[in-house]
Amino acid sequence: MKKASNGWSRYELLWLGLFSAVAVVLTLLMKDSFFGFTVFLTGVLCVVLAAKGKLMTYAFGMYNTFGYAYLAYTNGLYGEMLLNLLFFVPMNAVGFFLWKKHQSDGELEMLSMSARGLAAVAAICAAASLGLGFGLSFVPTQNSPYIDAITTVLSIAATLLMVKRFREQWLLYIVLNLFTVVLWIIRTAEGSPDGMLMIVMWSAYLVNAIYGYRIWSRGARQAQAQQAKGVAG
Repeated sequence: MKKASNGWSRYELLWLGLFSAVAVVLTLLMKDSFFGFTVFLTGVLCVVLAAKGKLMTYAFGMYNTFGYAYLAYTNGLYGEMLLNLLFFVPMNAVGFFLWKKHQSDGELEMLSMSARGLAAVAAICAAASLGLGFGLSFVPTQNSPYIDAITTVLSIAATLLMVKRFREQWLLYIVLNLFTVVLWIIRTAEGSPDGMLMIVMWSAYLVNAIYGYRIWSRGARQAQAQQAKGVAG
């Protein structure tokens, strides 16, 4: 993949420009708030930088975390709100320091999980989603409790894998983004003014998650090859 002079591939620059332009158009056509636009834009920057293994992902991620928590609150998605305020805020700080610690020549050292480890993560996520969804279903103003629960649990699991630098985070993000798109489609159908912009944002995240898995798979293989070379040496 050809790189621009600033170290970004042409695909990445095109991707950023495309979804930023879509966000501007939707904001103007739907008369959405400038605040909603900033949440969208920082979210896109955050996930693209994460796919590239760049520390700046956590700077944009912090703003996006607070902004998205507010939008979730105004749409009655309390699981999403609490997830962002109580988990993502501290994890942004933790992730920054862990990633900074495992940099080599400006590149993040990426890891890969075993099949058994990934299966255990999947089983835990399924059980936790059912439990949380059942609990949220008793909240009178809660919307889509089980979908909200799934996205909440997957977000926690994927973030933990992310700060630990496992490529399998992106598999969880793919599933998470699919469910979150469905969640905001439901909210849009029920009249949410922020719904369409959030659908586009999470669709952008889905595309990036697929790309991120590709990049991190390559990075994990390179790390394994370097370790094997070091052992052999």
